[in-house]
Order: sequence, then C-alpha cells, then structure tokens
Amino acid sequence: MEINPQLVKQLRDKTNAGMMDCKRALAESSGDLGKAEAILRTKGIASASRKASRATREGIVASYIHLQGKVGVLVEVNCETDFVAKNENFREFVKDITLHIAAAHPLYVSREEVPAKMIDAEKAIYESQVKGKPANVVNKIVDGKLDKFYSTVCLLEQGFIKNPDQTIKELPAQKSRSLARTLLSGASRATWWASRFRRKRRVRAVVFSFIL
Repeated sequence: MEINPQLVKQLRDKTNAGMMDCKRALAESSGDLGKAEAILRTKGIASASRKASRATREGIVASYIHLQGKVGVLVEVNCETDFVAKNENFREFVKDITLHIAAAHPLYVSREEVPAKMIDAEKAIYESQVKGKPANVVNKIVDGKLDKFYSTVCLLEQGFIKNPDQTIKELPAQKSRSLARTLLSGASRATWWASRFRRKRRVRAVVFSFIL
C-alpha cells in the first residue's frame, strides 16, 4: 500500500515517532491515522514530547526568480520564536535553500516520498544493465545506482550547489554552530515548505514539507 507523505508527516507531528515507524504503522493500519497512532503507542514508539506539540508560528518567506521569470522558488520556514526568525544564520540558511531548489530541481524531499512504482521502474532498468552477473553483484550495483538516483531527485540527499560534497541534510549542522544550536539542539524546531515552478505552457508546482 502506497502511503501519502502528508499522512506520515501528520502522524510524526502528533506522536514524535520516526518517519519510517510512522510509515510502517500507517501501512499496518491501512492508512487509518487513529489506528496508526494506537499501533505506535502499543509498541512504545510514540512519545508525548512537548516538542511535538509546540507551534511554529514565526518565521520568514524567501523567493527567487531566475531566467527572466521562467523559473521561481518560494520557500517558507517557520520557527517557534521571533528571536530565531531574526537570526542571521537562520535567514542565510533559508536563502541558500531557495537558491539550491531553483538550481537543482528536486522532485521529493526524501527517498521515503519517492513512489514505489518509480523505484521499481528504476530497478528494472539497472538490473537489465547488469544482466548475467552473479546475484550478489547485481544487488550491490543496483543499490549503488539507486543511491545515485535518490541523490538527484531527493532534496535532502542532493549535494548543496555551493558545496557538492555536502548534502542538504547536512547543511544546517555545517552552516554554523549557531544555526545548528538554533535548529537541532531541541531548544526549537522549524518547519518549511518550498514550491518550485517552471512556466512553459502551464505552471507546474512541487511542494515540500518536513520538520528539521
């Protein structure tokens, strides 16, 4: 059963459980949010953490328009306090994410959001390329090619345009100690979404949403 990423996010926000735990619980409950929460609590995975219930009502919105208006990105990053929103490192991080999305064309936030049909299609292509090799070799090569595929279509696994050796997932911690403390220490949290669109005959939009 293919699970809606938005349901995974809702369950994660509500229970503070890990993304994959939420996804498995939703699959087990056939997509029923209430039953999935009960499954997590029964397994002792769900947490009543204050962090999960705190609101992110402050933040900033950044935009970037490129190529004479044909490509644009709109990013909203929300945080708990106005103090965090005014932090220079926080603002620089938002700007960098905006520029990266415009340049790198991500289709999904993480590999968990890539549709199973797309993954199966990629696997079929890779397996046909190494047909005839031993099974253990095939599996190793296919896994490696899938990792490469994820690094091109998934935002968190893409190499940062200003430093390709650093992934977007690593960016907050590497950006500066101040930003790392702001976003990752547990003292605060931030949610953000980004919409990237390209104007041809019609507008296409992709929306990203997750918690740092």
